[in-house]
Amino acid sequence: MREVPELPELTQGQSGRGSTARVPFQVVEVTGPSMVPTLHHGDWLLVQYGATVRPGDVVILRHPFQQDLLIVKRAVERRRGGWWVLADNTFAGGDSTDYGTVPEELVLARVRARYRPLKKDQRSLRDVAAWAASALRPVSAARSVSRRLRAR
Repeated sequence: MREVPELPELTQGQSGRGSTARVPFQVVEVTGPSMVPTLHHGDWLLVQYGATVRPGDVVILRHPFQQDLLIVKRAVERRRGGWWVLADNTFAGGDSTDYGTVPEELVLARVRARYRPLKKDQRSLRDVAAWAASALRPVSAARSVSRRLRAR
């Protein structure tokens, strides 16, 4: 995952409140195969900081052993001490099976939507139409392709 820059802050005049407030949404880019088939390398995600996380949500978190590294995983269940998170691609690794429960404070944001950019080789009308139909999708537990595949 491409590193997320620091969250911009709104000044008092911008937010309409008496104190500084953080911008709750940001766009980040996926790098790597750990969330295939739900997310692919090069996908863009709309993430919401501070959102309530529920089992099945795709989340952005700090890696427990390398906290300058931000990763995207699926929050499977809340356990004592934080969240058990898994990669949708079981062959990729790099999830709670390797490092255990992730402390709550390391889970930063919930993924709300995925945008899959048009690839250079998608030039035919059929390819462009297929891309247009699936380029922007909400990301939620109910719509997860990987959940349906694992259930079979």
